[in-house]
Amino acid sequence: MSTLEHYGTLFPTAVVGSLPRPAFVREMVTGERVTSEERRTRVMDDAVAYAVRLQEEAGLDILSDGEWRRASYIGVIAELAHGFEVGRHEDGRPWTVVVDLLSAKEPGCLAAEARFLKRNTHRKIKVALPSPALLGERLWDAERSKKAYPRRRDFARACVPFLRRELELLSQAGAEVVQIDDPHLCLLVDPQVRAQYPDPEEEARFSVALINELVAGVQGVRLAVHLCRRAGARVRGEACHTGGYEPLIPHLNQLDVHHLTMEFTSPGAGEARVFAHLREDFEIGLGCVSVHPGKVDTPEAIAVRVEQALEFLPAERVVLNPDCGFAPGSAARVDIEEVYAKLSNQSEAARRLRERHA
Repeated sequence: MSTLEHYGTLFPTAVVGSLPRPAFVREMVTGERVTSEERRTRVMDDAVAYAVRLQEEAGLDILSDGEWRRASYIGVIAELAHGFEVGRHEDGRPWTVVVDLLSAKEPGCLAAEARFLKRNTHRKIKVALPSPALLGERLWDAERSKKAYPRRRDFARACVPFLRRELELLSQAGAEVVQIDDPHLCLLVDPQVRAQYPDPEEEARFSVALINELVAGVQGVRLAVHLCRRAGARVRGEACHTGGYEPLIPHLNQLDVHHLTMEFTSPGAGEARVFAHLREDFEIGLGCVSVHPGKVDTPEAIAVRVEQALEFLPAERVVLNPDCGFAPGSAARVDIEEVYAKLSNQSEAARRLRERHA
């Protein structure tokens, strides 16, 4: 199904997921702002409704809730299963470590996010889930986790049923797009990262196999995988990773999903010619807007990036989005007005592209 058939327009526009949170929202999520559960729910509902309005007014076609209710995009697994120890670093960033065998919590917390979104917009919505291999990489500790899961891969496999259950509930809740975040897979384009693994090709195969297990047989929803070189890490001043997507192409072509969200504005992300080697049924979420603070791409600069990709992709397969989420990590400080300007320019670029290519 082309983007025109699915979204009703050529060059549909989207966010990757997260939006920067006002201080009071961060304080609600971290527990610094002490209040009743009833008031917390009311305040968060109002805040998320504002995030939705911001995206609508910026002209987006596919919306998220900004991931404002989540302490972190990977730690959300602790909302789906028991077995984790959760805390915070001195700078406020959350950490989550598996310390016991996973067991089920009441399902549906992410599906509730989707239902709230559906009640608050007539536009299409997306909800994100972390990939199993990413969770294994980030939430497993060789010492603290070894009693429950002696091997990292054992823990990653154990996450699949809990993520799968929530994915099915998201489909039932009416989410048009469910995005599986897997920046760990994409880091394997970096020679320095690849050198850390005895067999980086096997590491990529493992990540892809778990995603395919997670999505197998799921119907009624567009399935996406988000790949990036941690563009958002630049927001926190962390090291970034470079390298073209070429080493991953054989693995990406094995993914049983409809859509790949890929980063392309950052230095070292590679060239658009890589699209010629991807399966022709993939929809491409083209990272064409920088998430770097202080850099606001003009509509024409965004359109030029898309035109470069169109040398290798038909217009019917392209979705416009930023490189990454705008608020990577609960401690990130990003100006929401600047993000609104970036998303508005993204929508204006899409309008210009529709005029040229319709």
